[in-house]
Amino acid sequence: MRILIAPDKFKGSLTAAEAAAAIAEGALRVYPDAVANQFPIADGGEGTLEAAVSAGYEERLNAVVGPILAPVGAAWAIRKKSDGGATAVIETAQASGLAQMEPTPANALRAHSYGCGQLIAAALDAGATEIVLGLGGSAMTDGGSGALRALGLKPLDAAGNVVPLGGGSLADVAALDISGLDPRLSAVSFRIAVDVQNPLYGATGAAHVFGGQKGADDEATEQLDAGLRNWASVLREATGRDVNVPGAGAAGGFPASFIAFTNARLEGGFALVAGLTGLAGQLDDADLVITGEGSLDSQSLTGKAPIALADAARERGIPVIVVAGRILVTPEDLAGHGVVAAAQLLDVASSPEDAVANAAKYLAWATSQVLEGA
Repeated sequence: MRILIAPDKFKGSLTAAEAAAAIAEGALRVYPDAVANQFPIADGGEGTLEAAVSAGYEERLNAVVGPILAPVGAAWAIRKKSDGGATAVIETAQASGLAQMEPTPANALRAHSYGCGQLIAAALDAGATEIVLGLGGSAMTDGGSGALRALGLKPLDAAGNVVPLGGGSLADVAALDISGLDPRLSAVSFRIAVDVQNPLYGATGAAHVFGGQKGADDEATEQLDAGLRNWASVLREATGRDVNVPGAGAAGGFPASFIAFTNARLEGGFALVAGLTGLAGQLDDADLVITGEGSLDSQSLTGKAPIALADAARERGIPVIVVAGRILVTPEDLAGHGVVAAAQLLDVASSPEDAVANAAKYLAWATSQVLEGA
């Protein structure tokens, strides 16, 4: 038997690779002669870099400016292509992540994506001809302006001065100096993993929907939204492109600047990562798929990685087993996606806290239990 073990991360307890190892341990207890292929997956957010590295991309580390100016070490990855070019994978959370700052109203206004731009510059220096940007876990609401500033753009106020970094300053931008913008941006292909449809600004835009998670209070939210609205106007005047499109509100509006100044495409996260890592080929060789994530809920059913994987397996006639930290959907919901059995850690742990603290142990146990009963 060939088992494809392809979980997403168990947020707060296990990376996707750690989860895969625990599931494999449990599977081999029941089927000791099986070939258990561990293949971490992601849906374009946090974990995308890990999935790429697990699939053979070379991980690199750069010191960059963090979301509120303190330096951070940020990982990214690259792999050569057969045509002589290279694909780089960058996560916004690595350089400009919410985990790197305290979410307060002041920091929500100051946070920026400059470090992400530094990673893009590093990828270009390394010969990248294609750059995949995974969004998620970001601290900033700056419309991607900080990233472009690291690549040579100068946003100016009415007096001709460069405005400070951060979304809180975007309302003051009156013009753009693009004379120093890195010319390589026009030659590289940008693919941005986006699984939300929020526009850049407005009631369902980046500031109003996601700003609170980053520390913004009502006043800061209104200031950030006004800044994004003005940033869209300045970008449209400079490039002729409308950036207030569905998906542009992801990661604090990060896609907006790249929609304006590059040939960036917004793509569904799971399909994008699956194509990068060769997941289809792994599926073709599998007799059984085991997947999972920390919390399997109604949002998971809208195309998050484990359910998207289950759908792909179902199309090939491959049965799927799900093991998750907790499962908040019905067996009938899962069956509709080809899932034949499921288990949650909450059923074997003594408490939710115990499930998080000892997730690997319980994940192996739950996997063996569900396989024995399947």
